[in-house]
Amino acid sequence: MSDPNFNPAEFLASFGSRLIIAVAAILVLAMAMSSFSIISPGNTGVIFNVWTGSLRTVPQGIALRMPFVTQVQSYPTALRTYSMVRRAGEGSAEGDDSIDLPTREGQHITQDISVTFNTSEDLAAQVFKAFRGSDISDIEATFIRRTIITVAQNAAGQMSLSEVISAKRNDLQDNIQKNLSKELEKMGFHLDKVNLGASHLPQSLETQMQQKMAAQQQAQQAEYEFQKQQMLAKAEVAKAEGEAQSILVRAKAQAEANRLLQSTLSANLVQSKAIDKWNGVLPQVSGGNTPFIHLKMPASEKE
Repeated sequence: MSDPNFNPAEFLASFGSRLIIAVAAILVLAMAMSSFSIISPGNTGVIFNVWTGSLRTVPQGIALRMPFVTQVQSYPTALRTYSMVRRAGEGSAEGDDSIDLPTREGQHITQDISVTFNTSEDLAAQVFKAFRGSDISDIEATFIRRTIITVAQNAAGQMSLSEVISAKRNDLQDNIQKNLSKELEKMGFHLDKVNLGASHLPQSLETQMQQKMAAQQQAQQAEYEFQKQQMLAKAEVAKAEGEAQSILVRAKAQAEANRLLQSTLSANLVQSKAIDKWNGVLPQVSGGNTPFIHLKMPASEKE
């Protein structure tokens, strides 16, 4: 049963005014919410005026802006690491993202690499302008990534395979860091560190390297055995020389002793030694004087 006091026109007017009020409130709230942006810690904000084209930087915290007139973008001043590795789930991109490196011989390996960098606070506006306000993740996936690959490939292409993976690996890393730093500085970024991870060789190259290493180990073992035998031979020679020298010294000592003994012997000394050893028994048959004993008779008896 309809209300006799219901007036459709009044109801529509009342509903329309309430709707307008609600829409206005929503718009006011939206404008209030869009009149500021929050710059997270470790970031610098860049405010861009779409009418005038002016740029200004603001520190972390709340940055006021004019809705529909200014645009705010933040860039990290804290260090960030962009990684390109083979193992899935460990790099900045999905799947095998290790980079291809050519060597001086024309061979290729894949290399894990990570780069730590940040945005220079004073150059944040330059970054915004150079990349047209792109987010840092978009810049990493394009400029940062491509620059890392180019610099690394140029550096590795001047080195041999053995130098890239072992002999001059530190030189390769330093070379990449030096040249990459120059390229990033041009665009408003500061490079902190380049780290080379694992090197991955194709199966054919890995087999060759294993065979080469095995041959080198065998050669080193043979050299060790040769040197060992040389040392043993030298030791035997030294021992023989020592024994010969000892015999010679003893012979010389004995000869010197004999010489001294001969020089001190006399007839009286010999006779005295013989008497010391004589037992006092005269031989039963004697053809002359008592052996070894020559007695001098007194002069009175001679007469």
